[in-house]
Amino acid sequence: MVDLPVNGGMGLPLMLEIALKMLFRDRAKYAMLVCGLAFCSLLMCQQISVFCGIMMWTTSTVRNIGAPVWVVDAKVEQANEVIPMRQIEVGRVRSVHGVAWAVPLYIGIEQARLEDGSFQNVQLTGLDTGTLTGRPMEMQSGRIEDLRLPNAVVVDQVAVEKFRRKGIAIKLGTTFEINDKEARVVGICHVARSFLGQPYVYTTFDRAMEYAKPTRKQLSYVLAGPVHGVSDEELAARINRLPGLRAITKDDLFWLTAWWYVKNTGIPISFGTVVLLGIIVGIAIAGQTFYLFVHDNLRYLAALKAMGARTGTLAGMVLLQAFSVGFIGYGIGVGLASWFGNVVLAKEQPPFFMPWQVPAFVALVLIFICGFSALIGLVKVARLEPAVVFR
Repeated sequence: MVDLPVNGGMGLPLMLEIALKMLFRDRAKYAMLVCGLAFCSLLMCQQISVFCGIMMWTTSTVRNIGAPVWVVDAKVEQANEVIPMRQIEVGRVRSVHGVAWAVPLYIGIEQARLEDGSFQNVQLTGLDTGTLTGRPMEMQSGRIEDLRLPNAVVVDQVAVEKFRRKGIAIKLGTTFEINDKEARVVGICHVARSFLGQPYVYTTFDRAMEYAKPTRKQLSYVLAGPVHGVSDEELAARINRLPGLRAITKDDLFWLTAWWYVKNTGIPISFGTVVLLGIIVGIAIAGQTFYLFVHDNLRYLAALKAMGARTGTLAGMVLLQAFSVGFIGYGIGVGLASWFGNVVLAKEQPPFFMPWQVPAFVALVLIFICGFSALIGLVKVARLEPAVVFR
């Protein structure tokens, strides 16, 4: 029997090399471990990223407009909840010390009538006529300044897509009706999709008042910006002193909206259930397969122990095997999720957004799964008797 230098010199690296050879030699169990962990990583990463994408859709209005401070009715809880206000609120906001500018904004769901007589709900957005504050930043064709022309509107890429499905090609000069009033396309923009999927149609605030159904209160928001030296938070606090109004900074409104949908819809439960099932499947596959792998290699581990390898060294071998397949499976799973994201982002459906926190969370879960799987194997190793090799 050859005496391996397991306790000094190159002993530990040699033992780890042996552990990897044992792992790669059993190709069936190695492939099952990698595939199981890769599927677990893919499922968690893809589902969480789609959930984050849906949350980004819910905040599309805030991100598309991009104003520093939003002033709404005091009862408003999130950006997609519009409680109409009186237009004199714009003057009240402008009277607050520290306000550099304040402009009106109209947002409402209106009905567009197409050339063939069919209807399409659109999200009409009326920008301040003088400044066009909140204008779309990416114009695919046309000029945003042409909104000041008679009956002019700018539509987004969703409108082009939805109208194309109805057999109507949207281009510059195309006309349709909003509440029996003509709207002529002078530009096509690209903006973040809305949560409900309606196309965005931009026009001036004054013209939006003509398109919208007449009501006593028609002002949706007041957009405001601070003077130099005053922060957005400080300006919002000053405006909040006005009775009946609520001022929210852009970042706060973003998170208020996202958390409102988390707390008041079943979206988190639906995606959370799928992620939890992915974790359970990963634990079941990895735990069972790794237990069988360690069980099949007990005679080799016993031989090493009989030759002088300590239990701690064998435990290190088992941990290396577990985390090696975990690292490989994690890379494959996250890579496939990223590829899926690139494919769907080109089509903009389904929603997909993968911040760095998503792969970090998946990595922590994989570490837990690999650690749990290794623990199952370590129990067998700890109870291992060198005499097993002679049986």
